[in-house]
Amino acid sequence: MNSFNNRVYGCAIIKSVNSNYNADFSGQPRKLPNGKVYATDKALKYTIRNYMKEVLGERIFYFKSLDEIMAPRTLDETYLHYFKEFQNEKDKDKSKLRLEVLENLLTCLDVRLFGGTYAGKTNISLHGTCQITPGVNKFTEDVIYSEQIMSPFKNSNEKSADSTMTTLGTQSRLQEGHYVHNFSINPKNIEEDVARVEGQGISQDDIDKLKEGLRRGASFYDSAAKAGTENELLLWIQLKKGAKIVLPSLVDLVEIDENKVINLDKVYKLLSENHIKDSIEKIEIYYSDAHTQVKNIPQDAEKLQL
Repeated sequence: MNSFNNRVYGCAIIKSVNSNYNADFSGQPRKLPNGKVYATDKALKYTIRNYMKEVLGERIFYFKSLDEIMAPRTLDETYLHYFKEFQNEKDKDKSKLRLEVLENLLTCLDVRLFGGTYAGKTNISLHGTCQITPGVNKFTEDVIYSEQIMSPFKNSNEKSADSTMTTLGTQSRLQEGHYVHNFSINPKNIEEDVARVEGQGISQDDIDKLKEGLRRGASFYDSAAKAGTENELLLWIQLKKGAKIVLPSLVDLVEIDENKVINLDKVYKLLSENHIKDSIEKIEIYYSDAHTQVKNIPQDAEKLQL
């Protein structure tokens, strides 16, 4: 296995036009207490997991699945679906079951990347190698609108005054948003767990698949609510092996103006500082010239297509 041992920092920008990238339980785009629209880290991870499962054919553990009668599987049922049995379930030494589950979970790409908590037949908590922050809309406006939609079926409540009418619903969308998610990668996060079971750590192939998911996952996932949501830019800052520096979140350093121009001036200045520049192995930036305009790209960054 070609192991991957570098730390990485970066950001992924998701564009959402007349769409609802990440709704709350009322169906509205999520808002911070100050009114700014944002999306949870789970929203981006969901698109990546879905892409890895549907396009790359990977075994993805923390993803909704249905049983034969179309009911969602429990955590233990999902484990049995993939791994068939708990071999050490009846062993008096409970550590054997924990190690068995740990070893099997580490065969799943999403677990190696994002970690997870297992609270079923045994209890395990895994700290993933890739940490993603909530995405904040850095566009100048947060315009949310709602529209009524009609169902082709009548109201099922016979006592209702509208029982002879088709039902109405409401859907909400954000007029335009450019969500900036910060992420960091540290392969050492799972080193101890991998050593416990002599399992599989993070490989270069894992990182290539993560990078592909960060570049294409949101565009690939298409639904009525998320139509208009797509990947816009990926900035990948890979440090040299053994580098000790820690970079701040890039969310506050990325600016997007009313003309939809992405300005990386503050990122450029940060990465130009000598003690940081000397620790960087490579910088990659992915976006499409046909749809995205970027200013102040960091020095020596390799420009690539999404």
